[in-house]
Amino acid sequence: MNTPYPSRRQFLKYTGLLSAGSLLPFQLNGAHHKSKTENPLAGRLYKTLKIGMIKVEGSLTDKFKAAKAAGFKGVEMNSPGMDIAETRKAIEESGLPVDGTVGSTHWKVRHTSPDKEVRAQALAYLKQALRDTHAVGGHTSLLVVGKGEDGPADEIWARSIENIRPAIPLAAELGVAIVVENVWNQMHYDHDGDSNQTADELARYIDEFNSPWVGMQFDIGNHWKYGSMADWIRTLGKRIIKLDVKGFSRAEGKFTAIGEGDLDFADVRKALHEINYHGWVAAEVKGGDLDELKTISSQMDRVFGL
Repeated sequence: MNTPYPSRRQFLKYTGLLSAGSLLPFQLNGAHHKSKTENPLAGRLYKTLKIGMIKVEGSLTDKFKAAKAAGFKGVEMNSPGMDIAETRKAIEESGLPVDGTVGSTHWKVRHTSPDKEVRAQALAYLKQALRDTHAVGGHTSLLVVGKGEDGPADEIWARSIENIRPAIPLAAELGVAIVVENVWNQMHYDHDGDSNQTADELARYIDEFNSPWVGMQFDIGNHWKYGSMADWIRTLGKRIIKLDVKGFSRAEGKFTAIGEGDLDFADVRKALHEINYHGWVAAEVKGGDLDELKTISSQMDRVFGL
């Protein structure tokens, strides 16, 4: 692949994933890969959560400390809109890092918009999120690329790629990956279709960027209604840079707590091991107080065999 951007190995080095001080377990890769344990993902996944899930009174530092006490290794902030100084202070005082950010504007200000000015603003917000993420030591910026209602599928596909692509050099410069989340946005799947759909379109979409700085923050729960999440993981493979997790019940047609519903986590664990996934997995559920955060943390331990 001819690309002006760093190789995958350079990407991992730049983002700190291979450094001795990293919070990601790449330095333990060999030992865990060779171990024949009942829980092959143990030591490979680091738990994080969305800042909005931490419903604890007090300062941002108090929220970070609560997440740490609940067993999480990181926090995802929102950007644009994050207070950089306050976040840095919370990191220092709690000892809990920010591993990445979630776009705060991408649902309303979309890269698929037919309005050129809206798309320009979407690009500006994405670049700001990359800068904010870098400023607090994070490595990923989650992005919803658009919405199906903005036009025919082929048009919004091309429009969004054209609009996002100019942010890639900045992502490479800062060492922050743009990670696309699979959501119910009527793109890359049939929203009215059955549960036998594949991730083929999503994989082709990511590949069109032709850059190691654009990948997936794959949400394990979001598309169980539409297909096998384990098979989607197998299809996406190394395109997956990060994970989100929630539960879903096909029988009831609704999202659930992690581990509830009928999502096949056993096959998900198998698929993650097959693609040799190491990295962060972010809870994306309602959240609550410290006791509820501890419950969510233990649910993640259970479904991933941690």
